[in-house]
Amino acid sequence: MEIQPNFNFTQFDIKLETETVGRNFLYFTELDSTNAFLLDKTNQDQSGTVVFAEKQNAGRGRFQNVWESAKGQNLTFSILLNIDKHIKDKLNILNLGTSQILAATLENLFQVQVEVKWPNDILIKKKKIAGILIETVSFGANIKKAAIGIGINVNQTQFLGEFNLPPTSLRLELSQTIEREKVLAEFLNNFEELLWKVKNKPNVVMQNWREKCHMIGEKICLNQNGKLKYGVFDDVDETGQLLFRTDKGIEVINYGDVTVVQ
Repeated sequence: MEIQPNFNFTQFDIKLETETVGRNFLYFTELDSTNAFLLDKTNQDQSGTVVFAEKQNAGRGRFQNVWESAKGQNLTFSILLNIDKHIKDKLNILNLGTSQILAATLENLFQVQVEVKWPNDILIKKKKIAGILIETVSFGANIKKAAIGIGINVNQTQFLGEFNLPPTSLRLELSQTIEREKVLAEFLNNFEELLWKVKNKPNVVMQNWREKCHMIGEKICLNQNGKLKYGVFDDVDETGQLLFRTDKGIEVINYGDVTVVQ
């Protein structure tokens, strides 16, 4: 007997208000990686395509960190973007903007306080509720397409293993089972609006992100492949890179993990 998917496509479609994002929606019970699937040249080229998997066997975050997610409990998906001249130099802004609108989506739906952590984590009460990973494919010197991979802890209640940040889920924070279809549709609605803002009003995107980041002005530890540096999270620049202030001045940082020093 065929197992029916644990996802209400009708409810999702009713709540989806986009023109292109998510209109080509591919659902899988299992995949190795939704990002890898989209970036495989033999699979998809339609910008705005969303690939959703109930379980990813090789899901990952930055620096090849494993992303563990209980099957059928959360939202693990990727969005395909064909990169044009208006966005090819703004992928960092897109990354921060995606974090900000995901935080805003959760706040608006559930009246919880959500913050963002540079460069791609979303937190509730200093615990990780979601993460983002953007990966690209290039042809020569030009980026041709990008996969925006997103994982949101929705209904999972147990997390096994060791974590840099303690994980949480919407169900744990709200003490109720959450309708995943509503969260996904509302996020995609907001993501389509974000794409226009990244192309036309990137400064607004950056300011919205700053308002959700509680680390600006704080003393932090910067971890770059195990090398630790201490300084102040001064700001982010217009391209989304971290401005790291030490006694030697301001250093522009484009990768690493940051934590507040107590």
